[in-house]
Amino acid sequence: MKRNNSLSFFVIIFYLLMFVSCNSGKRPSLIGETVYQQELNASYKDASKSPLKKNDLKDFKGLDFFKVDSTFIVNAKLTRIENSPIFEMPTTTERKPLYKEYGLLNFTLKGNDYELTVYQSQDDLRDEKYKDYLFVPFTDLTSGNESYGGGRYMDLKTTDIASDNTLLLNFNNTYNPYCAYNDKYSCPLTPRKNHLDLEVKAGVKAFKKH
Repeated sequence: MKRNNSLSFFVIIFYLLMFVSCNSGKRPSLIGETVYQQELNASYKDASKSPLKKNDLKDFKGLDFFKVDSTFIVNAKLTRIENSPIFEMPTTTERKPLYKEYGLLNFTLKGNDYELTVYQSQDDLRDEKYKDYLFVPFTDLTSGNESYGGGRYMDLKTTDIASDNTLLLNFNNTYNPYCAYNDKYSCPLTPRKNHLDLEVKAGVKAFKKH
């Protein structure tokens, strides 16, 4: 009789452990149509690193994105700018971070040819985590309407440059500067020459603040 009781006890413990293990592995479902959107939403939901104000964070369910559109994924030809001078990038505050023009990106979108200047932060070069990052700010015909008026950003990496000097541009993976959510941040201003004369209906939309 004691043996049966002991066996029953261990069976109960086993199933309890299995239940705890299974439930501990479950994570809240992430909001977003793609992995990029899910990770961005998760980051903005995290109060320890979110740019959102407290009132906005309290009711935050997820960022508003344009529908993912594969026509806004294009290959661009990179022409590097040799001996480009370091300059102070204007921002929304008095801060003047140091950048240099890394190169020109030429690509075809919706049947027309476009060009964007890609920049390299001199601060990032000193940071092991971001030393390979390149920065592409841009505005388009949705800026100030469906998307943030100050433009949007795209991150690229030097390690993604192909042997034929091409780079994949995915406008679905563009994001707003933190200033779009909270004016306490200092954000680089988009240079006029990085305006695209078409509607880029891809990536994140304008944020409706409380």
